[in-house]
Amino acid sequence: MNIGVIGAGTMGIGIAQVAATNGCKVWVYDANAKQVETATVGLEKTLTRLVDKQKISSEKMVEILSNISIATELKDFKDCELVIEAIIENKEIKTKVFTELENHVSESCVIASNTSSISITSLGAELQKPERFIGIHFFNPAPLMPLVEIIPSLITEKSLAEKMYNLMKDWGKVPVIAKDIPGFIVNRIARPYYGEALRIVEENIATPEQVDEAMRTVGNFKMGPFELMDLIGVDVNFSVTTTVYKDYFYDPKYKPSLLQQRMSEAKLHGRKTGKGFYDYGEGALKPIAKKNQTLYDDIFHRIIAMLINEAVEAKRLGIASDEDIELAMQKGVNYPKGLLAWGKELDYELISDILENLYAEYQEERYRQSPLLKKL
Repeated sequence: MNIGVIGAGTMGIGIAQVAATNGCKVWVYDANAKQVETATVGLEKTLTRLVDKQKISSEKMVEILSNISIATELKDFKDCELVIEAIIENKEIKTKVFTELENHVSESCVIASNTSSISITSLGAELQKPERFIGIHFFNPAPLMPLVEIIPSLITEKSLAEKMYNLMKDWGKVPVIAKDIPGFIVNRIARPYYGEALRIVEENIATPEQVDEAMRTVGNFKMGPFELMDLIGVDVNFSVTTTVYKDYFYDPKYKPSLLQQRMSEAKLHGRKTGKGFYDYGEGALKPIAKKNQTLYDDIFHRIIAMLINEAVEAKRLGIASDEDIELAMQKGVNYPKGLLAWGKELDYELISDILENLYAEYQEERYRQSPLLKKL
């Protein structure tokens, strides 16, 4: 296939690498021409490291690079069968790009967005042919993370989701199909992993390093929520939470954290700025958590109860199939188990009791249970 990628940031060049690795001819465009050059140089270095580690052959590296071309304008996508946008999470900017793009591609070209949280229906609404528009959400880094969420809009042509699902499988990915709801599967269900952790710290119940250690040791998560926010970008995580909160008409369940807002404003964005919840400067030492097993157990149960409740609510609303809900959380954010299975293992009655106690303590809708939870 001929594939177009709009945006040459980390995600855009990662998607280009995935497509080119699977034999597609790829054109990459960015409004900042220098960014494309920087990205392709970076990709060459990445591929060289893979060759050095014997992950790919030098011949494969040459093939991947030869499959990628720089597009200098959107007209260069005229022969593309699929164009994937991976630019800033701003609805107005994305919409403007899509409406211009539609003037340059063929009638049959599929137009897709890699958005992590913006409504696919709203993004495609201004197009002349909104039925050819769909969400194809990769996870960062795209070449390594297996999950891809396929999100048809209310007016996407019925067979298109299955076609993109099969294409992603051909590319070696693990695709899941989600309804066009705020946050889709992963970014909706995962919100309490960050939100409840932030609240625990804001209330001085525990420190970030204690929360992280609790989730790693008790829950067997690969990364604690604060480590993960620093990796994703504190600003990016805050932006996604804010979008989901607004798009759910300010549902208290998704209320953003004031601490996270202040850190975003202070440009304490995590690894990319050298400092977030942890210091990544040269010679900086990570603080050692003051171990408290009872506290760790309480932290784990509080956060896992909120996560399982979100997964159960997603099941109730038919946001995705049970299988896709489980796959999405394990393959998209590396959860050690599927949350529905985890709820069954811990006992849904225990999860219900934890949420009832939190609701009684805080008197907040944030802790309301899914109507399905008590029936499981």
